[in-house]
Amino acid sequence: MAIIKISNLSKDYGKHRVLDNITLTIEENKIYGLLGRNGAGKTTLLNLINNRIFPTEGNITIDGESVVENNKVIRKISFMTEQNLYPEGMKIKNLYKWIKEFYESFDIDYALSLSGKFELDINKKFKELSTGYSSIFKIIVTLASGAEILIFDEPVLGLDANHRDLFYKELVSNYIDKPKTIILSTHIIEEVSEILEKVIIIKDGKVLDDKEVEGLLSEAYIVSGASENVKKYIENKKCINIESMAGFKSATVIGKLSEIDKEELNNLGLETSSVELQKLFIHLTGKEEIE
Repeated sequence: MAIIKISNLSKDYGKHRVLDNITLTIEENKIYGLLGRNGAGKTTLLNLINNRIFPTEGNITIDGESVVENNKVIRKISFMTEQNLYPEGMKIKNLYKWIKEFYESFDIDYALSLSGKFELDINKKFKELSTGYSSIFKIIVTLASGAEILIFDEPVLGLDANHRDLFYKELVSNYIDKPKTIILSTHIIEEVSEILEKVIIIKDGKVLDDKEVEGLLSEAYIVSGASENVKKYIENKKCINIESMAGFKSATVIGKLSEIDKEELNNLGLETSSVELQKLFIHLTGKEEIE
């Protein structure tokens, strides 16, 4: 198992509260998206889960055991960050052997196979890698770790489109081969939306949403058509975005689409469509309700 329970968690830096009374359960064997704008507290939360910093209040457990100064529990996690924590003068092929000494479950053969797929030169020293290939190396280490929990904090930094696509495919393949808990914190939401099962949205240090992706997307819809008819339809509804062009208007409405709504839409000659996760995230974290 690999169930992460976060209870009444807060983190202060001086007088600034970065995380404010967060309570979450991250279920085992699911792929999570941890979403939030810059400064929302995402990386702070991930560092707390990994015991790299300590909470001001509250606690975090994995399978019932506290993560604080608990190497046995922390070894269940492989955490990819932007930080470079590896001996810079060591060649990649030797780094894999070095990592294996610390983490017995690390799969060197798998790491070498991924290196070939990503075209990572294993004879290069870590310090010689570009930003993109440094990210690729850390992705490979995390995927090959054999850990029960994989955490990726902005994993595609510096990666081109082909390498990003390969990463997502390998991540899903890894998950299917051996289900595990995966947390992805990324700004490129449109690229990961298809593989996420649940999303946690953090805004201003608080949990704004913690839902299945399908459930979250079902709570909003886009209505579009003639401007006057759209205006009439949304009169008493909660809207988070309105766009107009000539005589055409579209609005993102928060709420589930009822049978009465469908009938009204039909009578007004309006169309509906689904909201993309990225756009819904932007609206939820960046704008207030439009009256």
